[in-house]
Amino acid sequence: MFALFERFLTPTAAPENPEPPDSLIGFLWHFARQAKWLFAALFVIELLVALSDSAVPWFMGRIVTMVTKLPPERFLAVGWPWLLGMAVVVLLVRPTVTLTRYLITNQAIAAPFTGLIRWQSHWHVVRQSWAFFQNDFAGRISNRVMQTGPSVRSTLTATITTVWYICVYGTSAIVLAASADRWLATPILLWFSGYAALLVYFVPRMRERSKQSSIARSTLMGRIVDSYTNIVTVKLFARAREEDEYVRNAVNRHVGLLQASQRLLTAFGALLDVLNALLIAGSGGLALLLWRYGAVEVGAIAMVLPLSLQLTNMSRQIAMRITEIFEDIGVVQEGMITIAQPRQLPDQADARPLAVRTGRIEFKNVSFGYGGDIGVLQNFNLTLRPGEKIGLVGRSGAGKSTVVNLLLRFFQLEDGAILIDGQDVSTLTQESLRSQISVVTQDTSLLHRSISDNIRYGRPQASDEEIVRAAKLAHAHDFILELEDWQGRRGYDAHVGERGVKLSGGQRQRVAIARVILKDAPILVFDEATSALDSEVEAAIQSSLGTLMGGKTVIAIAHRLSTIAQMDRLVVLEHGRIVEQGSHRDLIALGGHYAALWRRQAGGFLDAADMQAAE
Repeated sequence: MFALFERFLTPTAAPENPEPPDSLIGFLWHFARQAKWLFAALFVIELLVALSDSAVPWFMGRIVTMVTKLPPERFLAVGWPWLLGMAVVVLLVRPTVTLTRYLITNQAIAAPFTGLIRWQSHWHVVRQSWAFFQNDFAGRISNRVMQTGPSVRSTLTATITTVWYICVYGTSAIVLAASADRWLATPILLWFSGYAALLVYFVPRMRERSKQSSIARSTLMGRIVDSYTNIVTVKLFARAREEDEYVRNAVNRHVGLLQASQRLLTAFGALLDVLNALLIAGSGGLALLLWRYGAVEVGAIAMVLPLSLQLTNMSRQIAMRITEIFEDIGVVQEGMITIAQPRQLPDQADARPLAVRTGRIEFKNVSFGYGGDIGVLQNFNLTLRPGEKIGLVGRSGAGKSTVVNLLLRFFQLEDGAILIDGQDVSTLTQESLRSQISVVTQDTSLLHRSISDNIRYGRPQASDEEIVRAAKLAHAHDFILELEDWQGRRGYDAHVGERGVKLSGGQRQRVAIARVILKDAPILVFDEATSALDSEVEAAIQSSLGTLMGGKTVIAIAHRLSTIAQMDRLVVLEHGRIVEQGSHRDLIALGGHYAALWRRQAGGFLDAADMQAAE
């Protein structure tokens, strides 16, 4: 039975419409509609639960009336239908509907629906642009994705199981009380009016304070994760106290906002207790008064008092549930800041996959400045012939990395176009574009997985033999065999830690190069790809990279000019413009920007050599 209900939803199904709307109701319905039959069933079940709960005091009233009017020897003969009806409700109907409620909420909704929300939220967020992740803490983004799932589920289920329940039970209580005497419904009506007034006053304030508290909690999470992620920097600069203060401020703000929410809860609870006491006293006193003057039978007292007690007991639970609903709504609203964001750089509706035939790349009148008034690239024009290998040279900020980022379509061009074999990259699917370009960067980060998984990331269908071959070409095989992680996994099964922290910079770089070798894309980009390697290993890898680059179009960025001097063409950038281009020999003979950079680096090496000789 459990498995049957647990299979109603598929948590990791591909979303039909992955982008949630930015309104609260729309956001909740975006997920609820995917399980609408479950919530409809829960709606009906809660109706039956409320009706069965209100039926028990009614049966009790009827039975007490018969006890007071009938002699004992006639009681069973006359009252057996009422006793049987009460037994069916208590022993059969209510347990059945309650079990069904548990199966729907606990088996069909709790885990699968929460997983569905988290999966689809992640699916949407992970496809956001690179700039999206640059503008926020990774910890805060992940916290919002994780917390929004259970909060959406709790908001929907609690609204049905709590608000709908009290509406049905309260209406039943009023009808049953009025059926005995219309005056008996008066205390319940007055109680509902007072209860509604409390909710109208407190709930919006609880919602707003809950939202602010949720935002503060995510900020706190982001700061803690930021400290942990950069723990080496914290320790190298001995800044533990500064980090303490950075996190302390976030803790204090979160605690202050949480305390403000708790003040509202305390005030709400105290006033509700007063209201409940008035209901019990008013209902009981009025029922006794009416019985005293013969207006109602004694069974009315036996019915009204349990109804009132049930209302007051239920009101405390419902008050807490309503508070939790609005706390959850605060979390949902805070999560919407991240999740309900339209994709900043979506593919066009008619985007097509990239088909690389020769690897010709053209930058045509490209202008881009990250939204600033002064462009990093200004009317930039560059053509790479099929299979040509160029090196981008220039001072920091000249625009070298921007050229690569725009080719990969991490940002939208402000003007101009980039073509690959005549295909405008803005009209292509981003996944197909990046699948045809291999990139090795200076700051290589690895996934917190095994060495094998990290290398196979270049081509998921690759065999173990192909992974080993790529590692050997990257001169990584020998050190990989010597690895052992904290759980005793060895070699290619060893895990590398977060961002590859268990490996040295040179080892991470060699694993990254192995990944690129395995990917074997027709376009290669090297951004200081060998800067973390020592000279001996770099020289050994250069021959492998030479083989890898054969027949491919290559863009290489390097501040160490000796590593790109053998490229077919060097392109010198200055303030986003090409100021020189040609071979290493031609540019040295020209005596311009490149020659000055070369002399500065060569001179620095000579000065260092002279100092060592003097020593």
